Amino acid sequence: MLGVGLATAAQAQDYSAQSPANRVALVELYSSEGCNSCPPADQWLSRQGAQARASQAGPERIVPLALHVDYWDSLGWKDRFGDHRFTVRQQELAAFTNSRVVYTPEIFVGGRELRQWSANKAFDAAVAKITDRPSPADIAIKLSGTAPRNFDLSAKVKLRQPSKDGHNAYIALYENQLVSKVAAGENDGVTLHHDYVVRRWLGPFALKDGMVQINEKIALDSIGTDVRADRFGIVAFVQNASSGEVLQVARLAVDH
Repeated sequence: MLGVGLATAAQAQDYSAQSPANRVALVELYSSEGCNSCPPADQWLSRQGAQARASQAGPERIVPLALHVDYWDSLGWKDRFGDHRFTVRQQELAAFTNSRVVYTPEIFVGGRELRQWSANKAFDAAVAKITDRPSPADIAIKLSGTAPRNFDLSAKVKLRQPSKDGHNAYIALYENQLVSKVAAGENDGVTLHHDYVVRRWLGPFALKDGMVQINEKIALDSIGTDVRADRFGIVAFVQNASSGEVLQVARLAVDH
């Protein structure tokens, strides 16, 4: 089971997480505040995350992330969470299946596009196909507070079996309970609510001899002075560099 060790809310100094024995499904939503078909997908991702957190009696099944692309920014509204790196990642994931088409909202589960994500049966089947299998990798995350809103991040990723393929590890810092009042574009006049929005993306970190140790300093103010210290989390995952398949995910939730 993915275990999260939290200090008290007052101290909030040390946190740790370990990936479970089963595989976990990374659910990536590619979205934009400039897209009027995206809010229902944003709400869907929030519900999936809430349901996953409410059912923590057993191993974690999914880890959601919302990555806001930048190719809508020239059409009337600039998404403050948009990042060109997320556009590039979306294109790379599509290219693994020889597709040149990307769009919003688009969902990938375990590195594979799922077009029928809004159908419960299709989504549950895609997740079960991943989580019913043992994990091929172990991931450990540790976050230590060094000063107010500053942390030392340590993540270790190790494959359980030797592999001839190349593998990369990634780190994402996400934030929950974000609100935007859109004043232009397709969502003009709409107040949007977001969860699991990626605010910082680190990697790729190439595995060598089946493992990698990642050490980074996380300063929330360098990401944004608006980032809430009680509403963020860290996600680490490992991906096959040849196929794009996400092998394992671990999440450390620092929200209370």
